[in-house]
Amino acid sequence: MNQSTEALRALLSSPQKVVITMHRDPDADAMGSSLGWASYLLRRGHDVTVISPTDYAQNLRWLPGADSVLVYEDAPMKKHCKQLIQEATLICCLDFSALSRLKDLGKLVQEAPGIKMLVDHHLEPELFADPDFMFWDTQAAATAQLVYDLIKILDGSAPDAAAPDAAPFDVPMSECLYAGIMTDTGSFRHGNTTPEVHLAVADLMRSGLDISRVHRLIFDNSPLSRLQLLGHVLSEKLHVLPEYRTAYMTLTADELIQYQSSIGDTDGIVNYGLQVEDVVMSALFIERKGEIKISFRSAGDFSVRDLAFTYFSGGGHRNASGGRTQLTLAETIEQFLSILPEYQLRLQAVQ
Repeated sequence: MNQSTEALRALLSSPQKVVITMHRDPDADAMGSSLGWASYLLRRGHDVTVISPTDYAQNLRWLPGADSVLVYEDAPMKKHCKQLIQEATLICCLDFSALSRLKDLGKLVQEAPGIKMLVDHHLEPELFADPDFMFWDTQAAATAQLVYDLIKILDGSAPDAAAPDAAPFDVPMSECLYAGIMTDTGSFRHGNTTPEVHLAVADLMRSGLDISRVHRLIFDNSPLSRLQLLGHVLSEKLHVLPEYRTAYMTLTADELIQYQSSIGDTDGIVNYGLQVEDVVMSALFIERKGEIKISFRSAGDFSVRDLAFTYFSGGGHRNASGGRTQLTLAETIEQFLSILPEYQLRLQAVQ
């Protein structure tokens, strides 16, 4: 990170009322980075509350500190969350670059008097955070990696493999940060897996972190209904378009009910499209709560982020993005298919 940490260091030298929030439908990086940062601040005497705009997936509930996360969309919590945000002296916004990613919580954060801090690795952040408190790096593999770097710097020790005793991490904090790094690198398969990522993980492991346990709790902890849903999608709903090197899948609201789908059950399904031979773009369209939620994944240098931003009010990363429409599922698919010819040459050129 190029940003100075001196303003943050000065602010944290005295006790603060801190609210940490993350994007809607939080994934492991959003939850892991938020809970890891919360753990660090709590250990240093600050009053810290983590608020999620929406509920989060079952396979993230084991994360240390998750049981204390307030969910804003829960009606009984709204008044309390509003008060906490209004009284906060520091509002930490993790793993999102636009306040719209907070749903209704975004306006509360925008209007709150406290200092807004941004820690994120997505492209083109909105300028809602205070300039001295923007810790933003698109080269970072995960927001959890940025939180790791920030903690090391604040504690006076930059990441260094030769200083094994310098890390200020305990096992719960390490589990949270590792969960974010592991998932946002695709279990260290994606091109964002740099030497710095491995050095950070090595440092976290020195705390006693059991990486196989974290992997198991994230990926091997699904209800039977989720596996049945996945089987249904792959056998009945997967469409491959060889001329565009594209695969897409759809899920209706009725199918989600049929397979008793809960929050997080559809996470990762879009990745299966990329396992088809010669496919370089995969999309998943889900009918949910009066809108169509879209997930995009790509291989090589094809940017699904540009496609999502241009046509589906979305954004994210080059190879992993999302979007939404207010159209019907059929209309959304029709729109998607209509724009594929525009990208055909670029899709065909991916090595």
